[in-house]
Amino acid sequence: MKSAILESMLQSPALPELIQAGLRAFEDEQKLRQKFYADITPEHKWEFIQGEVIMHSPALNRHLVASQFLFGLLDAYARVKKLGLVRHEKAMTSFPRNDYEPDVLFFGIAKAALTGPDTLRFPIPDLIAEVISPSTEKRDRGIKFQDYALHGVGEYWIIDTVAETVELYRLSGEAYAPTTRQTEGLLSSDVVPGFEIPVRAIFDEAANMAALRDILVKV
Repeated sequence: MKSAILESMLQSPALPELIQAGLRAFEDEQKLRQKFYADITPEHKWEFIQGEVIMHSPALNRHLVASQFLFGLLDAYARVKKLGLVRHEKAMTSFPRNDYEPDVLFFGIAKAALTGPDTLRFPIPDLIAEVISPSTEKRDRGIKFQDYALHGVGEYWIIDTVAETVELYRLSGEAYAPTTRQTEGLLSSDVVPGFEIPVRAIFDEAANMAALRDILVKV
């Protein structure tokens, strides 16, 4: 992949100096990352994003409800169908530059096989869902959106608990294809074969229970 930034560097007479400066900055950042690994504990939700350690505040109840509802449905379906592994909240996934703790993560069979009881840093997931909040929306729609696509996360679900909408992005090459915000209807996953739930099942308890029963009945 040749980005506009790289193309600009390649055309610059200062290319060698730019490369060396970039390498020094990346090495310094990785030293901070190693300290981050030494300091983290399972009790807290921390992320390492472009050299910055981000400690998350406690989440609002509506945030917890949405992530719990989606996790419960996806986890039940994946276990019933033996499709892989589902984790949420404090499961850290390590990308080449950054470390994230998404709200919901799905790993297909191949990546699930790379995890064990003592796994602290998980591989890059096949599906990620983030429940946005005022403090996280910029990152969720910015650096995470780019990083997840660039490194092969097949689907990215963005959940807004205030508007009660879901945006389901599917990977197309190294970017996510444009999508719309759904307030109703069905969400159908390509990454998790056969997984289909109503949008309302992420926000409404009765709809969630009905969707869960539907998953279990079809075993």
